[in-house]
Amino acid sequence: MRYHNIVSGIFLKRPNRFIAHVIIDGEEQVCHVKNTGRCGELLIKGVEVFLQRASNPERKTKYDLIAVRKGDRIVNIDSAAPNKVAAELIPFLYPEAINIKPEAKFGESRLDFRLEFSDHTRYIEVKGVTLETNGIAMFPDAPTERGVKHLNELVKCVEQGNKATALFIIQMTDIEYMTPNDVTHPQFGEALRRAKEKGVDVIAVDCDVTPDSLTYKGFIDVRL
Repeated sequence: MRYHNIVSGIFLKRPNRFIAHVIIDGEEQVCHVKNTGRCGELLIKGVEVFLQRASNPERKTKYDLIAVRKGDRIVNIDSAAPNKVAAELIPFLYPEAINIKPEAKFGESRLDFRLEFSDHTRYIEVKGVTLETNGIAMFPDAPTERGVKHLNELVKCVEQGNKATALFIIQMTDIEYMTPNDVTHPQFGEALRRAKEKGVDVIAVDCDVTPDSLTYKGFIDVRL
């Protein structure tokens, strides 16, 4: 996927989940943050950030913060981006799919994709990963009861005769492997391991990231 109208800036502060103060062309601007997660290890005062200029001149905020420079990496933090990357990747992962439907209801949840095949149905839940330490990607960066619920729904998919995939889109490149963040949310790690044992496919891909693009690169190991 590709962005347009990208500018760079310097991050100052984030007074709440939705907005940040950034210096752009020497002026302080209030921008929208396209990620309600903590991103505490990324959004540090003084780091370079990348923003998309809004196309609607009537918007209260003129920019969306979409990526952060972390050392030699650029980390995309746009929470809408993983599903867009997944939509590009899924036809290559599952070329025999007859129909691909986004936002499919199953049980008490709405899962990201439902794929129809000639002889079965597959449900896919997508998670974006922005947390990295020493080349190892981890999910989640904050407790996510919603994430645990989605994994449990994927298990129910399998139990009812369907197939299911937990697809982790790692929003950065050069990752050695991905693992659940058991320190931050042990229940998610337990749910992911149980899902794998019950037959849910657990797949992770890293991405090539530039200030104006996010493109899936290749599969990486998931170590549970």
